Amino acid sequence: MKLTFLGTGTSQGVPVIACDCQVCGSLDFRDKRLRSSVMFSVNDINIVVDTGPDFRQQMLTNGVSKLDAILFTHEHKDHTAGLDDIRAFNFKYDMDMPIYLEERVLIQLKQEFSYIFAETEYKAIPRIVPQQITNEAFNVSNVQVLPVRVMHHKLPVLGFRINDVAYITDANYVEDTEREKLRNLDILVINGLRIKPHISHFNLEEALEFIEDLKPKRAYITHISHLLGTHATVEKTLPPNVYLAYDGLEVAS
Repeated sequence: MKLTFLGTGTSQGVPVIACDCQVCGSLDFRDKRLRSSVMFSVNDINIVVDTGPDFRQQMLTNGVSKLDAILFTHEHKDHTAGLDDIRAFNFKYDMDMPIYLEERVLIQLKQEFSYIFAETEYKAIPRIVPQQITNEAFNVSNVQVLPVRVMHHKLPVLGFRINDVAYITDANYVEDTEREKLRNLDILVINGLRIKPHISHFNLEEALEFIEDLKPKRAYITHISHLLGTHATVEKTLPPNVYLAYDGLEVAS
């Protein structure tokens, strides 16, 4: 299985508009971060997690010509705004795109993309097949997906585990019963927003504590803001099995 980091930035991305800090002005390509998303590739099945505002650019940059399903972690705009651009896959494969999401997230999508769900169908709208999920395992084609409940301050969010790889974004608390779903991992991806504490995200110290508790073979930090520091500087401070993810990085399990 392969995991591709389509975007590793926070809701504003990096660089941030109108910011002149060292990180936003960095010439290191690893400091250019689109909004957070990953793609699981299991055999010939491609599953993307979240369609943020940069979805179109991410598909083009990474040469994604086939997409089988989308998983949504939660309803915030930086994770859903690019949904309209799935039309390219609708047209190419003459297929409706399966999207897997909680009922609450579907309700929000119906508000944000009302034209998709209108009774009078327009031929050029995105074609989707919503599949409501809970915190129980489900299958995408022949791939089993295990949701993991995390908290984004007071908002419930889902992370996802496929085989020995888990992806968690927008979290600052994971209760013990859910942490048990994350034992014996080859790869753990976890958000680490910045150095200082944050109300709804793990900061770097908290992310490292989370990794130390779960002890995956490898861990990657994502959902990174310009307040964390430059990639080159921060990665030197990390434990040997922990890395900062960057856009376009591919890792295999």
